[in-house]
Amino acid sequence: MLAFFWSREFLLSRSFLWILFLVNFAGTVYGYIWYEGQLAATLNDHPLWQIVFVPDSPTASLFFTVALLYLLFPPQRSYGLVRIGRYIIEALAVVCSVKYGIWAVSMIVAGAWQGADLSWQHYMLIASHLGMAFEALLFFRFMKAGALALAVATGWLLLNDTVDYTFGVFPYLADELDDDLSAVRAFTYGLSFFSFLAALLVWRLRKKV
Repeated sequence: MLAFFWSREFLLSRSFLWILFLVNFAGTVYGYIWYEGQLAATLNDHPLWQIVFVPDSPTASLFFTVALLYLLFPPQRSYGLVRIGRYIIEALAVVCSVKYGIWAVSMIVAGAWQGADLSWQHYMLIASHLGMAFEALLFFRFMKAGALALAVATGWLLLNDTVDYTFGVFPYLADELDDDLSAVRAFTYGLSFFSFLAALLVWRLRKKV
């Protein structure tokens, strides 16, 4: 019975995909609202082009939400740039969701370890971000993106990391982590490579099935 809930039949059923789509869409909207203060500050204090690098988690969720549309409405035929666009979006959905899902949980736990107070919102964020990482790897086996698209998506992650920690537009951290910024930066870069390797492993297993 439990195996049914891991099956292709259940996971790709339209009713479940629609539920997943609505949950991720709502989470994406909430995520951008969560970043409202930092987005406004970035617009005031930084060049406009840096704004796209600010809302990491909701953008990852947005990519996954769009990727779900490909499963809900599979294109009968796709060629050229349309096919490439799908591959890139799916790859971004996976590596970004894995990375920022784990990153957010790690930063919350690290802050709490050093004495930061936790509210109910932090526990909600822990649950939702773990879900981001899990669902991305779970559904990647049903997507079309391959190793090359994953490499391109990882390039975006590394660019994001570089902009974040060069220009100071990384997500706000707990005050307790301000003196650990070098470690946070190193962890963030490392997590980009980990996300690529995790997605690549799923891709290789998918090809063998």
